[in-house]
Amino acid sequence: MSVPAVLSRLETSREATLARLKSWLAIPSISTDPAYKADVRRAGAHLVADLETMGFEASLRETPGHPVVVGHRRRPGKPHVLFYGHYDVQPVDPLELWEQPPFEPVVKEIEPGRKVISARGAADDKGQVMTFLEACRAIIAETGDLPVSLTVMIEGEEENGSINLPDFVEKNAAEFKADVCLVCDTGMWDRGRPQITSSLRGLLYEEIIVRAANRDLHSGHFGGTAQNPIHILSRIVASLHDAEGRITVPHFYDGVHETGDNRKASWEALGLTEADFLGTIGLKYAAGEKGRTLIEKIQARPTCDCNGIWGGYTGAGTKTVIAGEARAKISFRLVHDQDPKAIQKNFREFVSAQIPPDCSVEFIGYKGSRAVQVSEDSPDLRRAVEALREEWGTDPVVLGHGGSIPIVGDFKRVLGLDALLIGWGLDDDRIHSPNEKYDLENFYRGQKSWARILMKLAAR
Repeated sequence: MSVPAVLSRLETSREATLARLKSWLAIPSISTDPAYKADVRRAGAHLVADLETMGFEASLRETPGHPVVVGHRRRPGKPHVLFYGHYDVQPVDPLELWEQPPFEPVVKEIEPGRKVISARGAADDKGQVMTFLEACRAIIAETGDLPVSLTVMIEGEEENGSINLPDFVEKNAAEFKADVCLVCDTGMWDRGRPQITSSLRGLLYEEIIVRAANRDLHSGHFGGTAQNPIHILSRIVASLHDAEGRITVPHFYDGVHETGDNRKASWEALGLTEADFLGTIGLKYAAGEKGRTLIEKIQARPTCDCNGIWGGYTGAGTKTVIAGEARAKISFRLVHDQDPKAIQKNFREFVSAQIPPDCSVEFIGYKGSRAVQVSEDSPDLRRAVEALREEWGTDPVVLGHGGSIPIVGDFKRVLGLDALLIGWGLDDDRIHSPNEKYDLENFYRGQKSWARILMKLAAR
């Protein structure tokens, strides 16, 4: 297969690839707003039609919510690749902050020589999906077929928590068995250096409700005698960390592994400082576990955060009450072999032990996920590194991501698939915000990168 010929075709097809991206971005596929249900479906159908023009067997697959786009281009005997992305987008509010209508994509030059396409979904995730598909289109046009057997799974509910996708994957597991999974919903290290996200932290999310009196009370009459749920809950939240920044839930660190010196040295060589990482948000000093480096905290250490706490009167002016109940939302980011079910049990026991006899506690649990990690020795990871080095002239950064993409954990749990997360987004893409954009250079070079990766994976 002629790599130069494919890359040349991509170079001469830039206008056509951009036009196809614009037509898809123009469809307002906002999955969280029922008013856009028909548009979400229209965006999925648009993608099905596009896949069919490339010879895929493609369809909209129904779920209790928005449909999943599934496409197959089978090559028996070739390595089987599963590609995942999403076609739904975030709401556009506040609309008045957009420089143009969010579903009327425009190309603009944001600095000399740097052009971007601006629209909702440009980077998250329609532009990323199209980057991959345009690479496939060029390979098929130039060579007659793909070098691998390819299945694409593009969902319509990622921005709505992927609420129906895990069940869809489980019910259709035999159809999606593959050798490796590629995920595009990530970004680059910086404008000149790509990144392979080799791990994702897991997630556990809990809501706590502490109740005392059967109604809000007059603080002058009952103050100092009745239990105050806000005080109780505040003490519990404060007790989740010790003075060294460690999380105090019993057995919380079971399954957390220490990072090897070589890996830590490679992280430190990236030169990421507290000022670089926190400066853009107006901070200077990193919190968290004492004695741990900034990048180690991001990459390899678990976290616990209070995401919200409320109770009693929060309106304007004064209202002297003792609340009948107080609530808090707590999230844990997990690493390595931590078990979210075990941590949930230990966390609930930890909280319950601090509830006074005259009070009660209720827990609301949300779906948890384990951390996922690709082995440093993975041959597929090595092939992707080689492909990106050839395209960009530098080694990609191989690094974990502090966030969570729960469906990647489901791919591992249900399908036994490791995932390579490779994307072309940048920190300034303004995803989920007004004036979302996607650098055109990343769009075009990302296509070449994916073409190289697919050709490398063919030698699997």
